[in-house]
Parts: sequence; structure tokens; C-alpha cells
Amino acid sequence: MSIKLLLLDVDGTMTDGKITYSSSGEEFKSFCVKDGLAIASWIRLGGKVAIITGRESKIVDKRAKELGVEFCYQGIKNKRTQVEEILNSCNLSWDSVASIGDDLNDLPMIELSKISFAPNNASQFVKNRVDTVLQCSGGSGAVREMIEYILKKEDRVEELLSLWQVD
Repeated sequence: MSIKLLLLDVDGTMTDGKITYSSSGEEFKSFCVKDGLAIASWIRLGGKVAIITGRESKIVDKRAKELGVEFCYQGIKNKRTQVEEILNSCNLSWDSVASIGDDLNDLPMIELSKISFAPNNASQFVKNRVDTVLQCSGGSGAVREMIEYILKKEDRVEELLSLWQVD
């Protein structure tokens, strides 16, 4: 069975894990544009994406909308329960899921996914439990590397490339 749903953590996975505040309390995060293009491509290829994060930030909502991400859940303490709700609503099973996370709160979704990934700078506890430790760090192309890995494994590279060919 092929991968239908990607589960993405945010801090330390889609970002470098740093949270910057201005003197007025405004929060800043930086996202990798290469990850964004890969996520948008995955969606164009018919895949689903869920962002599931333990923190809450308006910036994450903005990024999810910008990329066309269907599921975006923040402030989630139990990621497994949230994923099971998504799976039920989409009539999918864990066998069709790939996940990426970097820290302990990601383990419940990582351990149940068909295939799991960690950025290079993830916690060693997470790295020891995933299928693939990526070369890229969080916020520096790890999500892109994961998506390309899956598409190569499923022999879908030409399908990906065709999205960006000009007629």
C-alpha cells in the first residue's frame, strides 16, 4: 500500500526549533521554502498532509493555509489520538501513513506509522525509533528530503517532475 498521508511536526521539523520573540511578545518562526514546495507538490499529486504540533501559533495556521494543508492541529498533547481521528475521517489506516518528528511528543505518531523519519538534529531517542534519519536538519529541508524519499521508493519521481514541466 502506498503512502497517502504525511504527518508533520512543526518546531524542530518544519522549522529549526528556535522560537524568537520581539520585545512586544510577537513570535517569529522560519520555514524552509524547499519544504513548502515539496509539501505543495505532494498535495498536487493527490496526497494528504496533516500538521500536528504541541504548541499554538498563528504563524503555523498561516503557513498551512498558504501550502493548502488540509489538516492543521495545534496545542495537541496526544498526537496519536488526533491522528486516529484523521484516519477515521479519511478512511485510511496507519499502513498508509508516513510521519516526521524530532522530539519525544512525536513518538506516538512515529511508532505507529508505516514509515517514519527524523531530521538529523532530532533527539537521539527519536532517531533510535524511526525508520530513516534524514541528512537534513529540521527547518533546512528535512520535510523535502522525506517527501522525495517516499516518491523515489514508490517510483513516482517522473510524476513529481511532470508537475513542474512547462508545455
